[in-house]
Amino acid sequence: MMCKSCNHVTTSDDVEDWVYHQLENTSHLLHGVIHANGYGHLLRVNGREGGSRFLSGCHIMDFWDRLCNTLGVRKVSVMDVSKKYGLEYRLLHAITKGRPWYGEWGYNFGSGSYCLTQEAYKSALESLSNLPLSVFLSQEQKPHSRVQDMILYYQALSEHELVNLRDLFCFLMGLMHDARKNASKSDDITCKKRRFDASGLSSSWEKSDIERVEEAMLRVLRAVSGSNWVSRRALRGAVCKVASPELLDYCLAELGGKVVYGGVVNSRCNPQTGVYEFRIDATSDSCFDGFMANNNSSGRKCPSEEHLMQCLRYLYESLLHPRMMLNYVDEETRTLAMSSAQRLLDCKQLVKDYCSEILPVSDLYKMRISCQVELADQSEDSAARTPPEIIVLPTNATVSDLKIEAANAFQDVYLMFRRFQVDELLGYSGVDDSTQVKVLLGSNEVVCVRGKCSGKTGLSKFRMERGLERWTVECNCGAKDDDGERMMACDICGVWRHTRCSGIPDTAPVPARFVCQKCQSCDSKPKSGGHCKDEETGTSVSNTSSSFFGNGLPVPSDVSFRH
Repeated sequence: MMCKSCNHVTTSDDVEDWVYHQLENTSHLLHGVIHANGYGHLLRVNGREGGSRFLSGCHIMDFWDRLCNTLGVRKVSVMDVSKKYGLEYRLLHAITKGRPWYGEWGYNFGSGSYCLTQEAYKSALESLSNLPLSVFLSQEQKPHSRVQDMILYYQALSEHELVNLRDLFCFLMGLMHDARKNASKSDDITCKKRRFDASGLSSSWEKSDIERVEEAMLRVLRAVSGSNWVSRRALRGAVCKVASPELLDYCLAELGGKVVYGGVVNSRCNPQTGVYEFRIDATSDSCFDGFMANNNSSGRKCPSEEHLMQCLRYLYESLLHPRMMLNYVDEETRTLAMSSAQRLLDCKQLVKDYCSEILPVSDLYKMRISCQVELADQSEDSAARTPPEIIVLPTNATVSDLKIEAANAFQDVYLMFRRFQVDELLGYSGVDDSTQVKVLLGSNEVVCVRGKCSGKTGLSKFRMERGLERWTVECNCGAKDDDGERMMACDICGVWRHTRCSGIPDTAPVPARFVCQKCQSCDSKPKSGGHCKDEETGTSVSNTSSSFFGNGLPVPSDVSFRH
């Protein structure tokens, strides 16, 4: 191809390089690929945290979903490596919502890394999200740990009881949403609550009046010895002369969860008497020094977005992230929680089956046939079979017309079928080509044709996107195929295994020479050929991403999702 203006010659390699450059462009807000056969891959979503000035990740996903529905897409895969607040969102969102973020648009478990099954994923999700907070509070530590202080604080701040990890992180995420939504509001409006008097009319008080009443209530609570609770009625009676009844009621409603020097105001409904009670629970001095100072200086009950972010990250790393988890009460609980969190992180490959309803043929003199293809010399298993194509024929079409249209349909969609010719209709051998399709099939709208590709077409070259490369995967986790995780091949037998399953963390470099356990006791010579070697280490390493639509549609490894 030659440019008419500058006489620059553009080769097919230049065009291919340009395409891959577009794939690697991290500035795109949305990047997806939809193949001619109706299968696609969502490669990149960049919301506000990814550089979008106006559109959030939800807005972009709404558009993508509408586009796929409009185009009649069959299935779309996505590798979930989404981030939010700098955290792994597939773990955080799974804990709070019970499904990945993409699950909001119908994306479900496709295939798990490290041989993870859907049942194991669901079990891990239930185990971790339902882990009771009492596990962390039962330790008799004096003073309290930072994690305990944070849990106690947010339990006191919440109007509803926070029982497990899901409750805690749902509450935190809700506060983050409210903090961003109310960022433009004045500091004297606390937690989206308005002030009302007994008649239901809006009232306002000076900030100094509110602080004066709150300080009086705190002096009463501090005067109570030990861990005794003070009923709402008793506390209100002790400060009844300080302010009007309406202001007292407002301050009492806002008192629970307020951070004070030396502790946090906890509130509860007494399970025996049903009376609402207050007390000050002590916290460690170093935990919330800056946090308490900021809240008291601003007079706010709810923490700021900055402090919520700090707490969210600390609790995520302490309670959810498998490599950062703090020690629990017993080793068994800690091991179960770490294993569950790792399984949630290992669920990256998601898929949405659009199950698009095929639009009816508007022409009464047309009919629609779903055509499946089978190669006469096909040696692959049925799992890699090409998806069916829809062909439209006139009602008086013959078997010969069906063969021609079927061949054209697959030739147009697949490069590997560019010389494909249909020989017969399976199940209808011996039928004359002049037979009308409507008479032959009746009400059946599904047919399978068999044929072959004439001449040297390089069929095997185009059957798999990975080309002619062959490798054997046999990992300790049970994986038998490339799942997108980092792998390395044994220098003797050439079999691929996950580096993590071989005791090598993902962050650690691979060894210059690797011999699997099966070959360690053998004196075999290293196996040569067929494996790509890492230039720096000389060890076979793979970190590609496979599709779960079959072996023919791998997902590009350069994907990014930020909301």
